[in-house]
Amino acid sequence: MTMLHAHGEGDILHGIYDEVLLHGVLDTLKILPFLFLTYLLIELIEHKATARAHALARKTGALGPLAGGLLGAIPQCGFSAAAADFYTGRVVTLGTLVAIFLSTSDEMLPIMISGKMPIGTIILILAYKAAVGILVGFAVDLVIRKRAKKESASHAKDAHGGCTCGCNHGIFASALGHTLTVGGFILVSTLIINLLVALIGDDAIKSIMYDKPFVGHLIAALFGLIPSCAASVALTELCVEGFITVGTMLSGLFSGAGVGLLVLFRVNKNLRENLLTVGILVMSGIIFGMLADILNFSSLT
Repeated sequence: MTMLHAHGEGDILHGIYDEVLLHGVLDTLKILPFLFLTYLLIELIEHKATARAHALARKTGALGPLAGGLLGAIPQCGFSAAAADFYTGRVVTLGTLVAIFLSTSDEMLPIMISGKMPIGTIILILAYKAAVGILVGFAVDLVIRKRAKKESASHAKDAHGGCTCGCNHGIFASALGHTLTVGGFILVSTLIINLLVALIGDDAIKSIMYDKPFVGHLIAALFGLIPSCAASVALTELCVEGFITVGTMLSGLFSGAGVGLLVLFRVNKNLRENLLTVGILVMSGIIFGMLADILNFSSLT
């Protein structure tokens, strides 16, 4: 009996090693070259576009949400953080800040590319995020325009911009650093997903996140608030692996603004404004994530 029990435990441990650890490491290693090439391209885009994007954001005026929604979709590392600085200095409106936060995708793009998601689907998702950012941004500015103008007059001050995440170390080194960092997050996310599948089964996971739409979108939207690229990595990985819908992923990515929210709470002393921003992001994430599922975005993956 003892020998059988020990043998059974050995089989279980061997299965966990094979299905969880080994597959997780191998799967991560396979996508690292794609990640590096993607980040190398992103670095090239960022170094050419970010300075112009900052300058344009300062000059857009009433069209701020339009510019914010479009510029937020540019793959770069520090625009959401710079936007928080701009809003604190009243260089941009709350609607523009919200548009940028909603349209930014953090680490979604490189993970979708490395996961070989169809290019048409990727473009649709990026366009959808930008469109939602623009729509919600204009709506926010429309509602609070008078108040925003008064606050702009009484609190105007100079703001500083620029990349706040240490991107000035050379394109190659920065791309390699991003690859290793995000690769580590992918490995951890993959191991956790594989372990959950091995212990409780993929049907149980889907029953929570896939088969209960509102609950899944709410959990994703709250999870997206984590001020780290780990949240966007995990959400995108779950979507690529088929454990959550595209809409559920978007619920988390709409509410997730990378380090932007962290910077906002650090530099903006108006807690009410900060909490209002969080509330707008979460509600937008739930509503427009569910709309994406209604429109059946997942059928395109």
